[in-house]
This record gives sequence, structure tokens and C-alpha cells, in this order.
Amino acid sequence: MTTTTFTDETRERAREIIARYPADRSRSALLPLLHLVQAEEGYVSPAGVAFCAEVLGLNKAQVGAVATFYTMYKRKPTGDFLVSVCTNTMCNVLGGQEVYDTLAEHLGVGHDETTADGTITLEHAECLAACDYGPVMTVNYDFFDGVDPSTAVGVVDELRAGGRPMPTRGARLCTLKEMAVQLAGFADERDGAVADGGPGEPTLRGLRLAQQHGVSVPGFDPNTPIRSKAEADKAAAEAKAKAEAAKPAPVEASAAPVKGGDGASAPTGAVAVAEPAKPADATEPAKPAEASGSTTRDVKAPDDKSPQVRTAETRQPDADTAVPDAPGTKVPTDGTGTAPEAGDARSAEAAGVAANAPAGDGKPAGDEAAAQERNLTEAKAGTDADGAGPSDANETGAQK
Repeated sequence: MTTTTFTDETRERAREIIARYPADRSRSALLPLLHLVQAEEGYVSPAGVAFCAEVLGLNKAQVGAVATFYTMYKRKPTGDFLVSVCTNTMCNVLGGQEVYDTLAEHLGVGHDETTADGTITLEHAECLAACDYGPVMTVNYDFFDGVDPSTAVGVVDELRAGGRPMPTRGARLCTLKEMAVQLAGFADERDGAVADGGPGEPTLRGLRLAQQHGVSVPGFDPNTPIRSKAEADKAAAEAKAKAEAAKPAPVEASAAPVKGGDGASAPTGAVAVAEPAKPADATEPAKPAEASGSTTRDVKAPDDKSPQVRTAETRQPDADTAVPDAPGTKVPTDGTGTAPEAGDARSAEAAGVAANAPAGDGKPAGDEAAAQERNLTEAKAGTDADGAGPSDANETGAQK
């Protein structure tokens, strides 16, 4: 078992994160756990990968595959403030590339590089989802809208001087480690951490146009209060009770005498239960499908078996594991309507492998030596059977 140097607080938080998920789905906790280790070290180090693998019972390759897929997980030490400049189409047209180039020259670093004082890591981003505010940049994922080279330089200079410039939208700035704690699912405990901020003008533009032209959702009342969960649950219970009360009462048993199967009257005291009248054109309800006679074992309910196992058993054509009645599935047959016997799939696979020999070193698989020799002979002769010239002979040989 790998031993790491993470603090007791981090280990306690890791247990809390894992407890958020069902016991057999603990692997789903990997993403917030990666943010958690990044919150302690400032990046996902090899020790962080080993820690996540340790607490989740995975191997390091599985953890590393996830950590290298998402750009928010940094694989080398990162500065306190990650400055991301959008250089995608819209922001680029509006001057995003100029902003990035100016910052790179001013800070003396390139993409994914950190200043010598460890304060700022610069990167260019492929779209920050704020085209209506372009050009934009973010500092630890908080937005600075409508920037130009001058304002961008002013922001990074204030950060390097120890200040915390206020983002255009969102909460107050925090360090990358503090942000990682929030991304792991824990509240920001800083005083006034979620204060200030507000929507930007382009965001409110659609609302103001709707108000100006009187556009609204039919029946919409902006003064409708938002109910609490307790009030919503109470209203749902009342609606359910009302629906139950509105159901028709069951038909009472009739006191009329009933005749037996032989036409004779039933014993005294027997009563018949009145059946609801059927429409004239009503058809008999479909009978449940009869058993297929399959000897395959039953597939458990989805919550009793993992989706991967259930899918594999559904698609496996062997008689031991095939599930003919699974939705959207059809078990292959041999033409007589009979499913293949167990092991037929393996035999067919072996036959296919035998019929497709691996390619040798001299030529691709599937090429025929006779065809190659014929083409070479025709090329040397300089003509083919039709009297074509050398160049035509090459084309003819290739076609053959």
C-alpha cells in the first residue's frame, strides 16, 4: 500500500467526499478527490495520484488517465493565480491574442509557464464561454470581461503586488489552492468570500429587451414566491391525497344468485362480483408472452448488477450468457431459429483468426504474389496484351 504525506485534514475530507457516493460507486469520487489533492499541493503530483488510487482502491494508471484528460488538473507546480486568456475565434477577433502576447512579454513566460516568484501561471484558453464579454480572461476561473492589453497588465501587476483585484463578475478572488477546495465540494470559509459580484450588462440585455417589448412566459407571475422544500412536500402530499380521493370506489358485490358451471344455481349465499362493462369494440388484453424455453440464466434488476456486466451479458451470443428477451437485442441463430450452442462464438472467432493470417514483413496481408509478378512482368515488357505503352501498362497492371 502506497504511503503519502497528505495531512490528516485532507484524509478526513477524502473520506467525506467518498461518503457522498454509493458504496459500489466510490470511483465516482475521483474528480473531487483530484481537486482535493490539488488544493494541498497546488497541482496533482505523483503523490496525489497515488493518494487517490490508495483511498479508492484503483491503480495509479487509472487515476493518471483521468488527471491528464482534464485541463483543470495541473500536472506540474502552478502559481497562486492561474491567468487564462481566451484566444478562440470571437475573443481573438476582438483582440484576445494581442492581450495574451502582451502578458507573455510582460511576465516573461509562455503558455503553461509560471513566473519566477511563483505568483502567476499564464495560459491561453480555448473558449471561456463568455463570447458576449470578449475579449475575456479569467484569474482562477473568475472573469475579467472586455479586457485589453493595458487592463490585463494592470490586473497581473496588482496580483504580483499582493492585491486582489475585483473580478467583473463573480465572487472575490482566491488563490488556486483555495479555489480547488471549493471545486472539491467544500464551502469557502473566507470572510465575505461570496460577497459582491453581480450579472454583467450583456447577460441582462435579453431580460431588458423582454421587459421593453412585453415578452413573457404565458401565465408567468414574477411575484410568485419560491416555496421551501417542506412547503413543496406538503403540497405534493395534499395533491396525492386529493387524487386518491377522486378515484372511483370499487364496485360492491352483487346479491344476485350465481349459476354454477353446469348451469345449476350456486350454493345459497354465493354472490357474484359485478364486472365493469366493456365497450363494444374492446379487445381482449394481450396475454403475456409465453416463456421462450431459453436455458439462460435470468438477468438481475439494473440496480443489482453493474451496467458493464449487464451490457456484456446482453450482447454475448453464447447460449450460456445470451439474453434473448433483453430490449433491443437479437441473439444470432444458425438459420433454423436455434441459438448457437455454448462455445460456438469462440469457435467462430478461432476460425476467423485462422483464415486471416497476420501480415508478413514483405507485403501487406491479402496481396497475391501472382498478381504482383504479373504486374512486374508487364512493366518490364513495356506493354501489355493490348499494346499499351509503358505508362498505360502500369495503369492496366494496377487495375488488374
